[in-house]
Amino acid sequence: MNDKPIIITSEVMNKIGVELDKIKDSEKRNRIARFIIAALSSIPWIGGFFGATASLLAEREQSESNELYELWLQEHTRKIDDLGKSIAKILTRFKSFGDRVNERLESEEYLQLVTKGFRIYDKADSETKREFIRRLLANSVATNLSSDDVIQLFLDWIEKYNDLHLYVIKYVYSSPGITRGAIWDRIYDFRPKENSSEADLYKLLFRDLSTGGVIRQHREVDYNGNYIKKTARRKSTSSNLKSAFDDYDSYELTELGSNFVHYCMEDIVPQIGES
Repeated sequence: MNDKPIIITSEVMNKIGVELDKIKDSEKRNRIARFIIAALSSIPWIGGFFGATASLLAEREQSESNELYELWLQEHTRKIDDLGKSIAKILTRFKSFGDRVNERLESEEYLQLVTKGFRIYDKADSETKREFIRRLLANSVATNLSSDDVIQLFLDWIEKYNDLHLYVIKYVYSSPGITRGAIWDRIYDFRPKENSSEADLYKLLFRDLSTGGVIRQHREVDYNGNYIKKTARRKSTSSNLKSAFDDYDSYELTELGSNFVHYCMEDIVPQIGES
């Protein structure tokens, strides 16, 4: 290992602390501090990281065990800097919302969302999921399209679904009425056999999202919003089962799915008339 001492620090978190100290309004500073504490306290390794950093800086010895120790701290320094950048992005969004969101920031219900959100953030296996959580936590301060119980469900969806599920949601959102075949063609440049593992996985994605209440096959509604029964389709003369890459049935987001996209894929401005 290089003999040059490794300084374990988090420049991003230090900058956040400096910016927090600059806030003269004590109530505003306390609101932001509570948000940061809720975020950090949800991640189990945070306390151990700062304790290990202090221990290493106090007792640096040249040994193989210290080499592994420092490598662990280096990796977690990178993780905490990424975490700090995410916190900084959300705080920047708060500034754009102004003082109208102060009450929401102080609520225990919102801080519970922050705690759960960052717990899932820490375990997320993709930047897409982490970006969804950043947007959700920022947007749920500025709008009340959905209740906190529903937002808790959205966090569960982010944790449960993988990036392929999220791709399907994205394409159904951008092209309402799109078919399974058309979505596949936007992601891949080939269509596998119907008895392939790829086809099985693709059908599973749609089954997951349909039973989860995120998407559904398109349904006509009347003036009062009641679903109209589908006209029976003429029976196919083909001996083959419905394709995993079907080009007939169209899909759309449910109302829950639409709100999920609104919170997680869009930048929301505070609703007109909010105070």
